[in-house]
Amino acid sequence: MCRTDQQPDPRDPSDEKTSDAAFAALLEDSAEELYERAPCGYLSTLMDGTIAKINATLLDWLGLSREAVVGRMRFTDLLTVGGKLYHETHFAPLLRMRGEIGGVALEIKKADGVRMPVLASSTIKHGATGEPLLIRTTLFDARDRRAYEEELLRARKAAEEAHRRAEADRARLQDALAALQSSLLPDTLPPIPGVQSAAHYRTASPDRLGGDFYDVFPLDATRFAFFLGDVCGKGPQAAAVTSLTRYTLRAAALHDPDPVSALTTLNRVLHERYSSGDPRYCTAIFGTLEPAPPTGQVAVHLASGGHPPALVLRADGTADFLPTPGGLLVGILPNAPFTLATTTLAPGDTLLLYTDGLTEARTGESRTDLYGDEALRAFATAHAGRSPHEVMEALTGLLDGFGDGLDDDTALLALGVPTLMETV
Repeated sequence: MCRTDQQPDPRDPSDEKTSDAAFAALLEDSAEELYERAPCGYLSTLMDGTIAKINATLLDWLGLSREAVVGRMRFTDLLTVGGKLYHETHFAPLLRMRGEIGGVALEIKKADGVRMPVLASSTIKHGATGEPLLIRTTLFDARDRRAYEEELLRARKAAEEAHRRAEADRARLQDALAALQSSLLPDTLPPIPGVQSAAHYRTASPDRLGGDFYDVFPLDATRFAFFLGDVCGKGPQAAAVTSLTRYTLRAAALHDPDPVSALTTLNRVLHERYSSGDPRYCTAIFGTLEPAPPTGQVAVHLASGGHPPALVLRADGTADFLPTPGGLLVGILPNAPFTLATTTLAPGDTLLLYTDGLTEARTGESRTDLYGDEALRAFATAHAGRSPHEVMEALTGLLDGFGDGLDDDTALLALGVPTLMETV
């Protein structure tokens, strides 16, 4: 039968020799030697703190002799100034109250003045009648732990500094982007005789350059041009296209203010510039305003290149989209057809232009529904008859309500004819 245990065979002389040698080693490994050469420091103190016993390990750490310590020093004499204060205010009171305390971080002071971090655990030994006799304390070398903690602290400080610098860099970048973004938009809208105007630009992210744009400028003493659009993409490339688009439309309008002609010129410029390599295009509405002072009305002529239709808010409380048939994305084909549309603004009427950041804002609890054209029509109807500034204020509140559902930048431009009461 096969043996499964490892007990020594009493009949085997070699097993007897091994057992005797191990037993002899155990006898030599006395309790006193274990105490003296333990990997941690041991000491026993009287209740007043006087050191009565200390092992060689702790004496080696301190660099002191047994004669200089036993009966001559107290436990607190081994501690740094901060360690003494902590011992008196926390360690000793808790020890008296609980009878034991463990794992407390302290620092001992070596003979050469060097500080050494330790973890201290103490227990009060009581006599047969319950009276406290002495305090036994164990000290564990915490230098490796302290080095690890200091390394963690240095790493944390480095991470905090890197985060601070990153935030500062981000703030500077946002300032630079805001300055660049503002350079792509007019500082103020020029005064138009017989017309009120209001505009608003809302960026979806301060860390990205948007491609939305608008402008209003005079053509001559009586006529004004306006445009609003959205360049495909974000970032510096989109900003370059926005700048080119804005100045191209201005130059084209001064040469020929017809909206179809202006968009045709822009289409040709964008297609020639970006048809090879990285194609760039935009959507845009371009129009002209021609006030008729005797009637108080304003004639509007406009054309659209793939842009959401303008809304006309009437003084009678109605609102509807202004049809702009045809009109491909500007710059995508060498020859794009554009169609002229016209309307007349009477006192109390307002023309509203917007980019698709408004209608494509995500709504609902799940943020999966789009705001949409019909919701915008209903919103415009509720504010029909109000001035452009009042309409813009209401739209600003609407954008605020979208919160994080506003994924894209939004540009708004409202042009309206004041009522007779507003002109008084």
